[in-house]
Amino acid sequence: MKIRSQIGMVLNLDKCIGCHTCSVTCKNVWTSREGTEYAWFNNVETKPGLGYPTDWENQEKWKGGWIRKINGKLQPRMGNRAMLLGKIFANPHLPGIDDYYEPFDYDYQKPAYRAGRQQSAAGGSPSLADYRPANEQNRSRPELGKSCLAESLKNARRTRTSSICKRRCTASSKTPS
Repeated sequence: MKIRSQIGMVLNLDKCIGCHTCSVTCKNVWTSREGTEYAWFNNVETKPGLGYPTDWENQEKWKGGWIRKINGKLQPRMGNRAMLLGKIFANPHLPGIDDYYEPFDYDYQKPAYRAGRQQSAAGGSPSLADYRPANEQNRSRPELGKSCLAESLKNARRTRTSSICKRRCTASSKTPS
């Protein structure tokens, strides 16, 4: 197997508008050969990213999903039809504003690095660690108990996601026989 190229993307999810350009790009790269048309990668999500409320998977708390009754029929967890119609315009189980993360407000008027500070040898551009959020009170909030993604870049080769992407990109670079 001859590996011709590898593709990687780093996306700033604070600026994601949900346009799915990233998924269309991946689909075009990974499914450009005959026989792979079925693989449509259109489910791009940032779970448990900034657009999700805290504890978003807890179906008991948010009354989402379905439950199977004793007779085997499915019923929405929020209740029967009458209960659903009663809550159609005012759902009491929706998350409040405090359950979401407030994104950083960056101060773009301040320089990214201080004068007199040693710049990187590659091109003089500042490192990402030099960008500081304007509202320091939200510094620890984005993590929500998870590890910070910026810290894991040095160990990216060891992650499971990295190996899955590597296999897909490697498989997509094979020439059809």
